[in-house]
Amino acid sequence: MDALLDFARGPFFRFSFAIMALGLLRVIVLDLLGAYDAYRKAGEKDLPWGLIISRSLQWFIPINRVFKYRPIFSSISILFHVGLLLVPVFLFAHVHLWKQAIGFGWFTLSKEWADWLTILTIASGIALFIGRVFTRSSSFLSRFQDYLWPLLLLVPFISGYVCANLTISPKLYQLLMLTHVLSAELIFILMPFTKIAHCVLMPLSQFVSNLAWKFPADTDDAICTTLNKKGAPV
Repeated sequence: MDALLDFARGPFFRFSFAIMALGLLRVIVLDLLGAYDAYRKAGEKDLPWGLIISRSLQWFIPINRVFKYRPIFSSISILFHVGLLLVPVFLFAHVHLWKQAIGFGWFTLSKEWADWLTILTIASGIALFIGRVFTRSSSFLSRFQDYLWPLLLLVPFISGYVCANLTISPKLYQLLMLTHVLSAELIFILMPFTKIAHCVLMPLSQFVSNLAWKFPADTDDAICTTLNKKGAPV
């Protein structure tokens, strides 16, 4: 078990991190290339940059949206995402692991703050899962991965909290720590290939959304050809 845990913390961590970093970079590059191609073909090239920046900032600081649309669900979702970001990136043990993998580290959270954020993330993640299951509007639009992701994201938080704060047997500690590390690395590997890639695409969402309405000049002809209505009377 010790050898397997060392492998998970060492070579496999570096491998999963590389898959995540390269995969997300690929997603960003493809998105930017697609946006550039759409802009190049657009008939009208003027974009409302002020509106794009304003709406992008609203996504980063969603205060108005929280209190205007589904305030309870939105507040829980924000808390969940805050914990997902801060705990993995700024926990002391994680920063030490990042430093071993990439050669440098950064400031860390105190244990008290990390514990409270972990509990908050677990509670809000469970609440989001229950809300998705039992709220008709959410369950109607949800796919299988929409149910699976919150549960998978909670596995490293729950296992890590137990290992850090509860008195358990050495064998159970090793098993839970292995679960903690491998589940996090599975998330790394899956991230670029699932909807979680929105974590890097969100800053581009408003730009792409506004660009999508700048249709190329020959769009109407292309649509008519596709529908086999070329030359038909309107």
